[in-house]
Amino acid sequence: MPFQVALTPRAEADLGYFKRFEQRAIIDAVRRFLMNDADVESQHRKKLRPNLLSPWELRIGKYRVFYDVVEATTVKIIAIGHKEHNDLFIRGQRVEL
Repeated sequence: MPFQVALTPRAEADLGYFKRFEQRAIIDAVRRFLMNDADVESQHRKKLRPNLLSPWELRIGKYRVFYDVVEATTVKIIAIGHKEHNDLFIRGQRVEL
């Protein structure tokens, strides 16, 4: 079943932090991996244990897209960041999950 993808204003600002080619790679991966089966775990999609950020994570190399599935038809992207070793950064700030 196809999902509609929506970015929160925060996620739009997170995406704007990255360079243009990085933004393109992230958007392409969102289209590829979240338009269908966004609520099914896979190699790239992972359901997270309870945290303050989001219930789901999309992994694209070093980039991370945090999202929630709303009403079984919409994917709401909450935040976008990147990993450096075991640390997560969103807009240059280290974040704890």
